[in-house]
Amino acid sequence: MSSMARNVAQADASMKAGKWERTKYVGVSLVGKTLAVMGFGKVGSEVARRAKGLGMHVIAHDPYAPADRARAIGVDLLSFDEAISTADFISLHMPLTPTTSKILNDENFAKMKKGVRIINVARGGVIDEEALVRALDNGTVAQAALDVFTVEPPPKDSKLVQHENVTVTPHLGASTKEAQEGVAIEIAEAVVGALNGELSATAVNAPMVPAEVLSELAPYVVLAEKLGRLAVQLVAGGSGIKSVKVVYTSSRDPSDLDTRLLRAMITKGIIEPISDTVVNLVNADFTAKQKGLRIIEERVMIDSSTDCPIDSIQVQIANVESKFASATTSDNGQINVAGKVKYGVPHLTCVGSFSVDVSLEGSIILCRQVDQPGMIGSVGSILGETNVNVNFMSVGRIGLRKKAIMAIGVDEEPDKETLKKIGDVPAVEEFVFLDL
Repeated sequence: MSSMARNVAQADASMKAGKWERTKYVGVSLVGKTLAVMGFGKVGSEVARRAKGLGMHVIAHDPYAPADRARAIGVDLLSFDEAISTADFISLHMPLTPTTSKILNDENFAKMKKGVRIINVARGGVIDEEALVRALDNGTVAQAALDVFTVEPPPKDSKLVQHENVTVTPHLGASTKEAQEGVAIEIAEAVVGALNGELSATAVNAPMVPAEVLSELAPYVVLAEKLGRLAVQLVAGGSGIKSVKVVYTSSRDPSDLDTRLLRAMITKGIIEPISDTVVNLVNADFTAKQKGLRIIEERVMIDSSTDCPIDSIQVQIANVESKFASATTSDNGQINVAGKVKYGVPHLTCVGSFSVDVSLEGSIILCRQVDQPGMIGSVGSILGETNVNVNFMSVGRIGLRKKAIMAIGVDEEPDKETLKKIGDVPAVEEFVFLDL
């Protein structure tokens, strides 16, 4: 029998014999209490999310945790001393290393609030067990809940296990058949999803976004990438882009709007069409920096329903030459496109200063024309003659019988001859085909 199996069997026997039954519980209200999560990895961050749902104020200490991961959940990262001295509850989720061995000792227990409660589901060796008994006896620690011990299973005469203010459980959760099966299924689903290009809430080296937020943002992620892809195709030559400004309009408070996924997808949409680089959620910011591309984000609050996280996304590329002049809004050659999600589908809603409304499915033909009767029919007929199906069409104009932009969604890419015929229509002043 392996040492792990032997420990499991011994712990299970101890449980059945009632030797782990030290479960005295004193009810404590959690609302407004401060929880210090010591170790802010996968488990620590999940504990933080649930604690916030219970109304707790959550702080964390982890020298390796990215600040944006903590901000995404609404957690403050503090120093070790600040965290343990502030907390009403301390939950340990750190590995056992020479640095963390017996990190909770007499010296650090003395820094804690009197009556603190400690939960350890990490490794037994991170707590000096004799020091914990002393802290329990003198009232510094009101209660402790332990899933792990320096020696597992602990000795029968362990003062810690026998202490009336300690709740203990055997470290068996991940060893059950159900847990192993659940982990295997989760891994398989995550791998398949990643290979299919789907977003993942469990990637450790990508922007960490809770699953429910990820689901809400999914259609906006598609919109963001397509706006980036559309904008870069409007740049003559497709190069020379140094700065991109992204404007998000939303009725939600800016601090509640996590745009890291959207920024990554806009970066992907801009870089991939003009390079051999594959951009993903992990390398987006690094790739943009490597290529000298600066992404500037601006959040604008509007007065509307908070049911949707974002009202619109606007992408602006300045100081470039546009292959479609109508897409620019200023003398410095600022290309401007914007879009919204309607009925779960991304739509293009603005090109330059022209309002349009066309689904971002398939590809798009943009035409600037004189606003006059018969234009939709003329262009539609040219496309129909070569079996190019129109899935959406929208016309935006600056005034009656003046300049207008026609945005045409097509399922197939027209050949060069068909595009030339569109350009030869007398009222068409310029046009561009955009592959999305």
